[in-house]
Amino acid sequence: MSNIFMEKKKHSDFTWESLGDIEEGRGNLGTEMPVIVYRLFQYTINHILTKEHGQQFSDEKFRAAGLLAGSEFAKNCLDLNQDLNGFIAQLQQVLKDLKIGILRVENFNPSNGDITLTVGEDLDCSGLPITGEVVCTYDEGFISGILETYTGTKYDVKEIDCWSSGDRVCRFRGAVEHEK
Repeated sequence: MSNIFMEKKKHSDFTWESLGDIEEGRGNLGTEMPVIVYRLFQYTINHILTKEHGQQFSDEKFRAAGLLAGSEFAKNCLDLNQDLNGFIAQLQQVLKDLKIGILRVENFNPSNGDITLTVGEDLDCSGLPITGEVVCTYDEGFISGILETYTGTKYDVKEIDCWSSGDRVCRFRGAVEHEK
């Protein structure tokens, strides 16, 4: 028996190519799906991880997955050689085109890299019931991954406002991580 199947990459080993050729594979259904299907996937995984390992563990894993996704997204969907204004403009357009959300930069401090931004109509939470908590840990990682890939500097991004906490946009603060 040939080892051809054993030499192939496992489906758990993520690369951008792991996403496949969606247009070829979904010739009839197309490349888009309803947000409810995405959220069904995300929130059931969060439920199981939290039930089995606790909320902190689940948040850490979602943040880590978002970080990987944001980095790969930046490398494969954005031009990383633009100046900051061009990069932000492109990021805003791509996030809107992919229906991830409507990005606005509220504040950026070029001297230390601190950034505050909002995402309206956020894929992860817009329309959720109000629980008084912020829930977009995946987005924290996703934004960190994008910023780190563009700047070459590690970022710590935290959500400070969320649809679920009673706001109508998600607001994130990002700060450059300093070596400890």
